[in-house]
Amino acid sequence: MKPVLLLLSSMFVLFLSTCNPAIKTQPVVSIPTETAPAPTQAASDGTMRTDQQGAVIVEVTPLNLDAPGQTLDFQVSMNTHSVDLSMDLATLATLATDAGLQAEAISWDGPSGGHHVEGTLSFPATVNGKLLLEGASQLRLTIRSVDANARIFTWSITR
Repeated sequence: MKPVLLLLSSMFVLFLSTCNPAIKTQPVVSIPTETAPAPTQAASDGTMRTDQQGAVIVEVTPLNLDAPGQTLDFQVSMNTHSVDLSMDLATLATLATDAGLQAEAISWDGPSGGHHVEGTLSFPATVNGKLLLEGASQLRLTIRSVDANARIFTWSITR
């Protein structure tokens, strides 16, 4: 019986101390949280895009849009705590322009598996003998089946 009384009296004292305005407490800082998945959005530097659908956060940064060589390359980072990321992004990604050209990915050098994966996703810079970016003002990268039907990342192209 004594432990119960001791517990109840401790709780009562704690309750009274929280109600006493003379006791200074630290202010409560609230951190805003999202209530819905965030759509694809630009990072502060203007090149990185983030998609937070499902349980996987995917960040994509173009590496050479200003000076493509044989390939157009994108740094891709995927982070989760519940999905196995053992997929080959080269089989799941396409790159398209508003000028009507489209290319399938040709390589993904990220590791296979885990919950934090980062690598380079590459596409051919030419399609049917034409430069993929020629005449385009917008570029769209689509990644399918990474804990969401489709993740779409877009960039404006100024040439």
